[in-house]
Amino acid sequence: MLEIYGAAKTSCAFPSRRKLLQAGGLSLFGLTTPGFLKAKDSDTKRHKAKAKSVILFNLLGGPSHMDMFDMKPQAPAEVRGEFKPIATSLPGLQICEHLPNTAKWMHKTSLIRTITHNHNSHNPLPIMTGYTEGNPAALTPDPNDPPDVGAVCQYLGLGPRNVPGAVCLPCYPGWGDGHRRPGPYGGFLGSQYDPVFSFCDPTFASEPKIKNYDPIMPMGDTYMPGLGNPVDMPAHRFENRKSLLHRLDLAYRKEVESPSHINLDRHQQRAFELLTSSKTREAFDLSKEPEALRERYGRNLFGSSMLVARRLVEAGVPFISVHQEIFKHYGHSYDMHENNFGMLKNFNLPMLDKLFPALLQDLEERGLLDSTLVIVMGEMGRSPRINGKAGREHWPQCGFSLLAGGGVKKGTVFGSTDKEAGYPVDHPVRPCDLIATIYHLLGIDPHTLIHDRTGRPFPIARGGDPVNGVIA
Repeated sequence: MLEIYGAAKTSCAFPSRRKLLQAGGLSLFGLTTPGFLKAKDSDTKRHKAKAKSVILFNLLGGPSHMDMFDMKPQAPAEVRGEFKPIATSLPGLQICEHLPNTAKWMHKTSLIRTITHNHNSHNPLPIMTGYTEGNPAALTPDPNDPPDVGAVCQYLGLGPRNVPGAVCLPCYPGWGDGHRRPGPYGGFLGSQYDPVFSFCDPTFASEPKIKNYDPIMPMGDTYMPGLGNPVDMPAHRFENRKSLLHRLDLAYRKEVESPSHINLDRHQQRAFELLTSSKTREAFDLSKEPEALRERYGRNLFGSSMLVARRLVEAGVPFISVHQEIFKHYGHSYDMHENNFGMLKNFNLPMLDKLFPALLQDLEERGLLDSTLVIVMGEMGRSPRINGKAGREHWPQCGFSLLAGGGVKKGTVFGSTDKEAGYPVDHPVRPCDLIATIYHLLGIDPHTLIHDRTGRPFPIARGGDPVNGVIA
């Protein structure tokens, strides 16, 4: 509910450059200096990109692959679980009965069933960087971590000049639990290559019956740093925010004509242009979207985040990540140590079955699916055996990645697992191989070398090779 209190005040004063930078939350953009614009000219080998943008939907917590996309109906009851498989649009492929809408799109996807590693952690570090050697218990990003795909996109100058190279929605991973999970950062390239982190202020209609394991849907929209959330905002601040877009546009035009702007070096000018970019700001304005489309995505925080992601694709942002964040005790996302089947049936699967088809349909209707790589996965899978609390434990040894659009083969299942979906039996895919695939589809040689803080060379995909079996 929008609640405005206090009397409105109007102001037509132009914000100063300093105020603009402060309002835009420059440090929150990862733009603490204009150094992000000084990416060195690179002799990186490029080939024609099949994808212009990537949307990664991170199912934080570790989705239960054997209850979703790698079901084992012939396995013992303590392995196969409660759900039944259903046929999909791809002949011979069955997935969970609680994903009926997703089933209709499987003929346009590539399903990897053999993602495997040993990084037992809820940090998205492996699936965003390909790096699995870090400390699994880390609750903060290490400046010596490798950069994620979004940071490398910014470093190499992908995408239009008037939008960020990467955006992370609806907040930085870990915000809901009060810490920063390693993953979506510039790492040893520097914080100037961090993504734009959006903000959120979710509300919850009720308290969970079971702490952590009875998910309550987070409501609200994600919003851009500097624009703020109008919920419970004093009237004068609301009016100021409402006019901020117009004021920024006028202020920008005034500044670019001023002698002080002319005296800025080209990198500082570029930083100012990006901060005041109308394309970036407008991507967060969902008031321009039809109500029917908003309902199709879902009127909740994750639905609005995915819709913003599509708008960012239209703006030309190369890498967008949407994270199913854990918000305190309101639900452990896919970290289902208890009530695995209830959490999947009543919350996770219906939401995924709404979001994923809505995004694909929206992109396809706009002619964007063939140039947008969509990835759905988590940082690990879940254990084959069901525990005493009807849950499944962590299981990085095997998991899935579902890909669509952007140069991906249609109607492909890559890799197979054993009778309990515990281990790959052929075509194992490491996180670094998945990252190499993303770079390849973006037209970047995954063996491109960058240098860490000590000058040592590192391949951007951590030595991984593209998974040719899923590339069209």
